[in-house]
Amino acid sequence: MNGDTLYSIGELARQTGATVKTIRFYSDSGIVSPADRTPAGHRQYGDDALARLELVRTLRDLGLGLPTIRQVMDRELELPEVAAAQAEALDAQIRILRLRRAVLTAVAKRGATPEETHLMHKLAGLSDTERRRLVDDFLEAVFGRGRPGTDTAFRGIMRSMTPELPEDPRPDQIEAWVELAELSQDPDFRDHVRQMAQEYAAGRAEQAPPSRHRDLAATVRHEVAPALAAGIDPASPEADPIVARLVSLYGDGGPAEPRRQLLARLERMNDPRRERYVQLLAVINGWPGPQGPGPALDWSVRALRARVER
Repeated sequence: MNGDTLYSIGELARQTGATVKTIRFYSDSGIVSPADRTPAGHRQYGDDALARLELVRTLRDLGLGLPTIRQVMDRELELPEVAAAQAEALDAQIRILRLRRAVLTAVAKRGATPEETHLMHKLAGLSDTERRRLVDDFLEAVFGRGRPGTDTAFRGIMRSMTPELPEDPRPDQIEAWVELAELSQDPDFRDHVRQMAQEYAAGRAEQAPPSRHRDLAATVRHEVAPALAAGIDPASPEADPIVARLVSLYGDGGPAEPRRQLLARLERMNDPRRERYVQLLAVINGWPGPQGPGPALDWSVRALRARVER
């Protein structure tokens, strides 16, 4: 055998860590062939068999099936092409596992029912087209896309409320998508956002002052920030100038109405689901964490309520 070292099947097993049974199976399959046999008929393997066996074990560890391995060993397939196909298949498996992990994590966190678990699994597994259809349905239901006069007014708002799950999302992005998708299907939440959109559209139609078109939540956060930092009690006289400023910007109606109307608007805005939607959207789209208006809205609602009820 040209001076090659010959190994018995037991010695080959000790050299490679494979079992005798496995080596015999590979040998019978023609993947690792013996170089010779002893007079008693026992198989003997050369150095090439040792190298082939180590390669077979490596390819098996990487997930390749035996038929594919045999084709690679026989030069019927190029290893780089096989590796690329295997990597692509693993990518798909990883995405599926991430989806499953995200759903199971959400189920554990919420203590979800079987029905809720089924819905979360369904939402997590939607295709890009199906996700887009679900989001479009929500935005159309809320903003009335396609109705005369609404496209221009709401285009920017709709774009800012659109989740874009990346091609290779992180587990937290998948969890956020599932929760946001569930929230967008909530009829009560849809009604809540639709009412806010209608109020915005009505203000534009009435040709209200430019200051009224500004984001009310952002304005409240800006105007109330100093009071929060200073610890001013919303019911105290020190809060009067801030309340007067907000009412002058956004109040409507006669002398007795501006505070009540603004209070009603802020109470509608101060819905934790609205802020949660924005938080989830930031996670999905990879945006910086938003500075929610919650504390400022709480303060403003308390301040207005104290003055309306006097």
